[in-house]
Amino acid sequence: MAEETIAYRDPNALVQTDWLAAHCADSNLRIFDCTTHLQPAEPGSGIPYRIVSGKADYDAGHIPGAGFLDIQGELSDNTTKLRFMLPPAEEFAAVMSRHGVGDGTRVVLYSAGNIMWATRVWWMLRAFGFDNAAVLDGGWEKWRAEGRPVATGPCTYPAAKFIARPHAGLFVGKEQVRAALGDSRTVIVNALSPDLHAGKRPSRYGRPGRVPGSVNVPAATLLDSETKAFVPLADARTKFDATGVEKSKNVICYCGGGISATVDLFMLYQLGYQSLTLYDGSMGEWAKDDSLPIETD
Repeated sequence: MAEETIAYRDPNALVQTDWLAAHCADSNLRIFDCTTHLQPAEPGSGIPYRIVSGKADYDAGHIPGAGFLDIQGELSDNTTKLRFMLPPAEEFAAVMSRHGVGDGTRVVLYSAGNIMWATRVWWMLRAFGFDNAAVLDGGWEKWRAEGRPVATGPCTYPAAKFIARPHAGLFVGKEQVRAALGDSRTVIVNALSPDLHAGKRPSRYGRPGRVPGSVNVPAATLLDSETKAFVPLADARTKFDATGVEKSKNVICYCGGGISATVDLFMLYQLGYQSLTLYDGSMGEWAKDDSLPIETD
């Protein structure tokens, strides 16, 4: 039997390396390396991990014409102890304007190590009303594996005017998640690994376990382990169907810090799901708040 083909809801939101190689010099194109690293925290520090910008990697080599976005440094709310939280609209708009993103531009996002950094920025752009952004399938690893050109010099774009047009509901906080517990119209999806979902090993986020009633579709299972590209949409749909993630329901995705869950959200979006939300604080917030219920196997 031939493999079922499912059409992407928005094929322009995922570009391939050959397309990017042919369009690198387009005057309206803005390419960004979004790489970030999570490294072990010092014992007793009280933080789940150390955040290290991928700027040094970018300086060592990047896709020609690409600029660099520092997610924690310039695209997160640094007034909170929680990491990677969505910044205020005016701050996000100022950063995007400075990086040359505005009406009439097209954005391509990529990252090294894991595509989740690119999908995080893609989701933030959507939340602020910018829909002409795409993720590079396979990211930096696929580009390098194909022997494509590499640049080392810095790249910046002329400043533009980014106008934030916030879409309500793409990000939610713990109170909205708490209110959704037990709601038959909502399914909550955990993008973390099965052992963290089950609470079978210590968690760097705090109490082990998951948001009660949530189902598990690990972000890692939506990516090819060798090429780093997304799995076929039919495979992704099978994984979501198996856990009861139905199109008729409101879907709330979470992970550890609101990053890997955007891989799930990207695929759900492409599969045609309509009501999609990210719990921004994720387990970094939930596991540390003893007033919130937690569940283990």
